[in-house]
Amino acid sequence: MNISLATIAIIAANVLISLRGFNESGFFDRYKFSIGAIKAGQRERMITSGFLHVDFSHLFLNMLTLYFFADVVINWFGSPRFLIIYVISLVAGSLLAVFFHRDEPFYSAVGASGAVTGILYAAILLQPNMKLFIMFIPIPIPAYILGIAYMLYSIYGMKNRLGNIGHTAHFGGAVGGYVVTLLFKPDLIFTETLMVILLAIPIIILFILEKFGKI
Repeated sequence: MNISLATIAIIAANVLISLRGFNESGFFDRYKFSIGAIKAGQRERMITSGFLHVDFSHLFLNMLTLYFFADVVINWFGSPRFLIIYVISLVAGSLLAVFFHRDEPFYSAVGASGAVTGILYAAILLQPNMKLFIMFIPIPIPAYILGIAYMLYSIYGMKNRLGNIGHTAHFGGAVGGYVVTLLFKPDLIFTETLMVILLAIPIIILFILEKFGKI
């Protein structure tokens, strides 16, 4: 599998910025996602936090996921649109986190998960029949099933504050990837109607729960 220059550039940026964050706590604290700091005017954190990671395993998992799915999106749309989806997904994840945690000034997070989840969701929408292998499961699973399951798990994680994980950013990133992919290729609404509807279900569930104060 040939890796594109756009994917290499994003991975390199994540690695270099994360490494500095590992070694300089002041740098990490200045650019991480922080509700209090963002509301005080440091809105750049909504982007810079997407290039910082907690540790090597966090960084590796995100970059590995990006590596596997980036070229699916690039093969369909080209590098410029891939980069647009990546950045919009990153920002969408941060915006959703600001919305849901707006009354929690000490809430903070880091990681490329929102942007990467956006690329993952875009790839699933473009090639819903992809089969993925998961550790300890010996049979391939359709990508769309994993995508929907992951989104429902993210809702569960948001509702129950499960672990020290930015579930909100993951979900926001997926929404960003979903919407921008449909904007770039609206004919998917007609050629992959069932898939468009299925992938929208978790998004609709989240906003219904929010509307009725259940999350």
